[in-house]
Amino acid sequence: DSGDSVSELREWRPAIYRKCTDTLWLLLFCLFWAGLMFISGYAVVAGAAERLVLGYDSFGNICGRKNTPVEGANLSGLDMTNKKYVFFLNSCSLETESLKINSLSLCVSSCPQQQLNSFEDLQSFARNNGSFLCVYNLNVSSYTLNPKAAQLCPTLPVPPSKSFPLFNRCVPQNPECYSKYASVLISMVNEMDVFHRILSGILAERDTVIGLSVLALAFSLILVLAFRFIQTLFIHTLIALVVFGLLFVSGVLWWLHYDYRNDPSTELETEKENVKFLLGYAIFSTIITVVLLSLILVLRKRLQFSVQLFQIVGKTIGRIPFLLFQPLWTFLILIVFWVFWVAVLLSLGTAGTAQSTSGGQVEYRALSGICYMAWYHFVGLIWTSEFILACQQMVIAGAVVTCYFNRNKNNPPPHPVLSSISVLFCYHLGTAVKGSFLITILRIPRIVLLYLYNILNQKKNAKPLFSCCFCWACFQKSCLRYFNQHAYTTTAINGTNFCTSAKDAVCILARNSAKLASISCFGDFLLFLGKVFVVCFTVFGGLMAFNYHRELQAWVVPLLLVGFFAYLMSHSFLSVFEVTADATFLCFAIDMETNDGTAEKPYFVDQELLTFVSQSNKVTEGRKHRNTRPFQDNEDGTELQPM
Repeated sequence: DSGDSVSELREWRPAIYRKCTDTLWLLLFCLFWAGLMFISGYAVVAGAAERLVLGYDSFGNICGRKNTPVEGANLSGLDMTNKKYVFFLNSCSLETESLKINSLSLCVSSCPQQQLNSFEDLQSFARNNGSFLCVYNLNVSSYTLNPKAAQLCPTLPVPPSKSFPLFNRCVPQNPECYSKYASVLISMVNEMDVFHRILSGILAERDTVIGLSVLALAFSLILVLAFRFIQTLFIHTLIALVVFGLLFVSGVLWWLHYDYRNDPSTELETEKENVKFLLGYAIFSTIITVVLLSLILVLRKRLQFSVQLFQIVGKTIGRIPFLLFQPLWTFLILIVFWVFWVAVLLSLGTAGTAQSTSGGQVEYRALSGICYMAWYHFVGLIWTSEFILACQQMVIAGAVVTCYFNRNKNNPPPHPVLSSISVLFCYHLGTAVKGSFLITILRIPRIVLLYLYNILNQKKNAKPLFSCCFCWACFQKSCLRYFNQHAYTTTAINGTNFCTSAKDAVCILARNSAKLASISCFGDFLLFLGKVFVVCFTVFGGLMAFNYHRELQAWVVPLLLVGFFAYLMSHSFLSVFEVTADATFLCFAIDMETNDGTAEKPYFVDQELLTFVSQSNKVTEGRKHRNTRPFQDNEDGTELQPM
């Protein structure tokens, strides 16, 4: 009996070890999120995100809400519920010093729509519109009587202004004043960190960004449905559209750059920034166009195999139709998490103590330790996002594995997606945590290298070194993401831990690389063309939309965000086909190694997939044979005939 107990213990030892390691990784992730919750609570208590979003005056009052008084500032703690806009008293000659504007700012209920030339006009505007443009402690009746009105009221003449959705500020409409105003704001944005620059770009063109994001979502859904139902016609049409889109977008970028550069009215710093970024976009787009067109020309003869590949993948998805909805739920979860993350970061960035100055104004000074909390919060963004994507990959891989290793192909198992989700939460969360942690470990050095590269941008000797390190980090991350995906599939098949599954997946792929490499690579290339299609036409819509507002602000950051969001959206939806194809071929390789096709050990693969892989291998071997045949004939003594 003791011998049986020892043998049973040896058999259960790997399972016990896997369960313990998964539990430890899951516990580590929970402890990390406990730290995130602490930072979130601290940010909510100590921060004031409303100050950044709504704007505030020089006396510490947040516009559009009730305020609490600050000690030493007599004009603080006022009720600004009906005063939602920030108005600068000297909007035509703003200057900045240490990210601070030297002009007094007030909260007003409305911006002056017409030019005000005298104190009588200021007094009439205040009485008619209820918007007081002088300092709060100056009575309306004293606008024309008080000898200090010139210091307490705006500089005359007050230009007409309009409430613009850039942090609720009154933007002057006079061209000269607007030029100065815009240059000051842009210089402040350029001195800010990357996050504030991105946030200002989003808020400046939020309606256009939202509309283009919806357009990218529509393109992604159309691509998913097309790949699922009309593979034969769609693949040829997709390649034609991608070629047209690449050439058209590159041409439009070069034309816009030429138009901006030769426009005599290009005087604002914002428009000059547009010219520089348009040149960079045009060069990058041209390089991508040349590379992709060359690849399409080389791989054009493999189109028929790609059609068969997506027919097989579409057949698998047809057995599990709920796989098409999996990216939608994943994307919604990511959106909720990203909104939460941005809200916490806003609160964390505004965490500070209000202190009064000698002139009765209020300044906010950042608290100590905020920088370390921001880095911790940033690591949480990467790790959690990668964990959510890893869970999606494991769910898709588990459902595909369940259907593949089912003898009766006409009667698939019930609810494979729900079954895969339950298995993930019960057994494999630690595997997803570990895989996402490895991706995070490789992402952080790349971001640090990018940060150092921006700091040392002026040193020419440092640029090649940082570029090489950055490219190497990107290559490592891509390879690790590829092997992670196969490790998740192996985990769904064998139930082993992450390291064992990764080792098994690498060995299986190495032994079957000749059979599956060309098929998988060309399928991934077509899916990449689908992502390029979404990005091309979304960016083209952004170019047309932003070009109408070229005089307002620099729209290069919103355009870059739109392109990134379009790629992320298309990748999220098309990853269903990518993960399904990779999981199917990995199951096929394991099936071929485990079974021999006899009655005792029959194959699980269906005849269509087996025929497709055999035909693809014959074509590949035939090309290799044709390439090596002249040399083999020469070795046998056969005389080579001249052409």
